Amino acid sequence: MIVNFKVDDLKKMNEQLRAFDALLRKSGVREDDIFLCRLASCELISNVIIHGKESAGFEGELLDDRICITVKATGMELADTDASLPSVLAESGRGMFIVKSICFGAIERTDGGLRIFIKRTE
Repeated sequence: MIVNFKVDDLKKMNEQLRAFDALLRKSGVREDDIFLCRLASCELISNVIIHGKESAGFEGELLDDRICITVKATGMELADTDASLPSVLAESGRGMFIVKSICFGAIERTDGGLRIFIKRTE
């Protein structure tokens, strides 16, 4: 199962991600894993929309043991994948740290975007 969409508005992002959540749920993915997918997706898409002021391309794919999420931006370089824990009082910079903390394996750079994996639990 692969889900694709392009979004340039945070409200529309939530609508699109709710549809992805429903498809994951229908496929038997646990709620904890759906939450992690949504958290990571929101962080990555928000980075593109807020910081890049452009639309984000999203692709989510359900694999046997994990969920693959790819977010792309056409006009900007996405955040550094070696994010470290920022100051608690920092106004930004926590998003990539959160994504890095919850994904399974390394964050991969793709053509114009980032790809992460969320491990499916049994």
